[in-house]
Amino acid sequence: MNLARDIAETLLSIEAVKVKTNPPFTWASGIKSPIYCDNRKLISYPDGRKKVVEGFKQLIREKNIQFDVIGGTATAAIPWASFLAYDLNVPMIYIRPEKKDHGSGKQVEGELKEGKRVLIVEDLISTGGSSVSAAEAVRNEGKCEVSDIIAIVSWELRKSIDQFAQANINLYTLTDYTNIIGMAKEKGNIKGEEYQIVLEFKEDPAAWGGKYGF
Repeated sequence: MNLARDIAETLLSIEAVKVKTNPPFTWASGIKSPIYCDNRKLISYPDGRKKVVEGFKQLIREKNIQFDVIGGTATAAIPWASFLAYDLNVPMIYIRPEKKDHGSGKQVEGELKEGKRVLIVEDLISTGGSSVSAAEAVRNEGKCEVSDIIAIVSWELRKSIDQFAQANINLYTLTDYTNIIGMAKEKGNIKGEEYQIVLEFKEDPAAWGGKYGF
């Protein structure tokens, strides 16, 4: 089994990812979605945790990603950045969603020297906005280079693809929407015509719920 399918199977087996249409999930934005992801569950499963860290290391090797520092986005990706930085014995920072309104007023926490190459770690990529914002914080506040982001999952939304392209950032993920939905079908989580309905979500998330009467 390849990496993307293996990670997809792991996420589904521990119910870090759930897939259903009747009824669908409602995201904080109000969008109706057939999929829900809580990768925080993974940190409680040693085997799954190891698969993710080893998967990240494989991505780094295969894509020849060059970096000096690993940065995790707060809060969900901090454990993954920590595990990976420890395993590779490299410095780590983390990036807040926004600057603190007290104390140092920083958005980037940890010691970060100017000119370093930072590899940002994410748990989930949906629209990509928060990831690009984190990269810009490192670039602007830290005066450092961010060329690559790695993540456990991407929903493969067009908006995220455009955001990363505009920010000149390469995105590499362990698995994605297509592999997760394919594995869900294989495992019997979704059946028959439901597969195609679920697969269509990534093409136009905002319109998907209305199209199918959810």
